[in-house]
Amino acid sequence: MQAETFAELECVLTADIARITRYCQQLRLKPSISKTVASAFHLQNTRAARELTVLMNGQRLKHDFTPVYLGVTLDRTLSYKTHLSKTAGKLKTRNNLLSKLAGTTRGAGAHTLRTTALALCYSVAEYCCPVWDRSSFTHQVDSQLNSSMRLITGCLRSTPVPWLPVLANIAPPGLRRQAATKEMVSRILRNSSWPLHDDFANHPLARLKSRRPIWSVDTTGVTDDLWRCLGVGLCGQPWPSA
Repeated sequence: MQAETFAELECVLTADIARITRYCQQLRLKPSISKTVASAFHLQNTRAARELTVLMNGQRLKHDFTPVYLGVTLDRTLSYKTHLSKTAGKLKTRNNLLSKLAGTTRGAGAHTLRTTALALCYSVAEYCCPVWDRSSFTHQVDSQLNSSMRLITGCLRSTPVPWLPVLANIAPPGLRRQAATKEMVSRILRNSSWPLHDDFANHPLARLKSRRPIWSVDTTGVTDDLWRCLGVGLCGQPWPSA
């Protein structure tokens, strides 16, 4: 919910929790207090340490500053810095596994390394990417994906970054995320029965003014083939299809 003050948040959330508790009791269910947390999202740095006091059955719920929802770690300002830091750490570990396959004498070929990287690294790097693609901390993930492409191609660190997608035959990370965002938005707009459809169609006010909501992003003309123009510019000739 959205409110102007913390006191209002605490009052409304406590009342909502009470209604949920009564509903669970009718169904003979027992909600877990230890697994239920309270969180607040705002841009007031002076009150960054402020914890909500929300009660369930007379007990105060734990306040979590970085709750995890469906595998995505949220933070107070919705900058996704914590989530992207954790993702970059996972990618570094998986790049270490990928490097074991990329030996100088008996290592796997480029095709095998590319397939492995897409399944092992890119699947983690692009999980829920339409949610956090507009974060200013995506460079942490992009840096690890650049390492993945260097392992695929055998390029040294001195190789210019724009060459890596061309040599690895994988679209740049940012363009892949934009294409995924466009696909998700298109699916939501095509299905008018989905609850999210009204949010996208009616464009509700942004709760955090400094954050760009997903429906404000212009993905017109974004396709997976745009990156091949990079190959034309660098090589002087079209890059072959994947």
